[in-house]
Amino acid sequence: MHHARSHVAGQWYESAGITRQPILEPATGQAIGEVDLIDAAGLDAALASAACGFEVWRRKTGYERAALMREAVAILRSRKDEIARLMTLEQGKPLADAAGEIATSADNIEWMAEEATRAYGRLLVPRTPGVSQAVRREPIGPVAAFCPWNFPALTPARKIAGALAAGCSLILKPSEETPLTAAEVVRAFIDAGLPAHVLNLVYGAPRQVSEHLIGSDVIRKISFTGSTAVGKQLLGLAAQGVKRATMELGGHAPVLVFDDVDPVQAAKQAVAAKFRNAGQVCTSPTRFYVQEGIYAKFVDAFAEAAGALRVGSGLAAGTQMGPLANERRVEAMAALARDTRAEGARLVCGGERPAGAGYFFPPTVFADVQDSARIMNDEPFGPIVPIASFSTTEEALQRANRLPYGLAAYAMTRSLSRAAAASDGLEAGMVCINHFTVSTPSSPFGGVKDSGYGSEGGMEGLDAYLVTKSVTQRSAGADLEP
Repeated sequence: MHHARSHVAGQWYESAGITRQPILEPATGQAIGEVDLIDAAGLDAALASAACGFEVWRRKTGYERAALMREAVAILRSRKDEIARLMTLEQGKPLADAAGEIATSADNIEWMAEEATRAYGRLLVPRTPGVSQAVRREPIGPVAAFCPWNFPALTPARKIAGALAAGCSLILKPSEETPLTAAEVVRAFIDAGLPAHVLNLVYGAPRQVSEHLIGSDVIRKISFTGSTAVGKQLLGLAAQGVKRATMELGGHAPVLVFDDVDPVQAAKQAVAAKFRNAGQVCTSPTRFYVQEGIYAKFVDAFAEAAGALRVGSGLAAGTQMGPLANERRVEAMAALARDTRAEGARLVCGGERPAGAGYFFPPTVFADVQDSARIMNDEPFGPIVPIASFSTTEEALQRANRLPYGLAAYAMTRSLSRAAAASDGLEAGMVCINHFTVSTPSSPFGGVKDSGYGSEGGMEGLDAYLVTKSVTQRSAGADLEP
């Protein structure tokens, strides 16, 4: 049985005040271990540790920080297979996807290690003889970072990497449902020699932890990945302390499929993207608008490819889609499927929870879905797809942009003019044309509107943890008389 504990001030935290919660394997619904939920004293200790760690880490040069981060990357890569297995056990995604997530996490940390040496300031042209002007970029201070369960390595890795590269200390709060993977990411930094107080790891009741950490004067920035509703609550807490925030919130990504593409090939490509991690991806393509000329062929090809996906335990050979993360998501999918049918959509495949153990729900496709349907307005965050037809580019853009979300958006076309119209007209922080890879380590990851603000990754991911200081200095030989 596995045991996940908080890591505070260089020690795995133990206290009489902790409680424990089971860690469940989504493929079976059975407990595979326990996670300790930290008490208030532990959170206070983490805050004190982060304050101490900031004073140590901010004084390291960017090159020193980069060297340690690269060492953590090497350790993470050397442990990829064992960490991937832990991830599949506690989160459910296929083992190959889990291994790919570890690799991508290492790539993101490596990129940000290089950015640690590029926190450039600038010299201004002086306006007064003998007075120099400079702009400096400095770390903002201790950070509280909150992560969900769907990417238990990549989301913590992005937040750790940005904060450490900038010179900040960090208190990381991962999901209690997937604590084992995050602990291994943190362990890689510990084993690389990170000073004891710089990176603290806490598990606990989400509301208790967030209110305690964000309410402290120690924390100067928060970073949150999760639902829009929770994000707004945390923003309210942060505003009370005038704390900077990076918010990567919910999405409901539209996909515009134009009639100049091969509908069968487009459908196969879309299916692979949509059912990755059982659709539990904030940037997942979730609303399909297909031009009338190829609509019927696309729906048939999409349903055929979706129905052929091999669903099972992520540890089983050949599995293409694993279980959902928990029982709540299965119940949500079942309810959403019932509502969509009741609202007049045509069920093309899936729709019913299979018998047996585990949190499984089949790839489910609905056609002829109206924009008024709940599934077209509420992010499904699971393996259910609504498809509708459209006529003109203007209509498609209007329907794609009508929701308050703006994280990712996609378009498939062979036309340069349509591609330009989509990239210009789609209201999203990330737009992909003819593919579904929304981000790389060198590109910013973030949304607009109710999908949040600020970015992780790229040069913007470093900037999120830096503040600007303007310094003017009169030379020592200048006349000091007024």
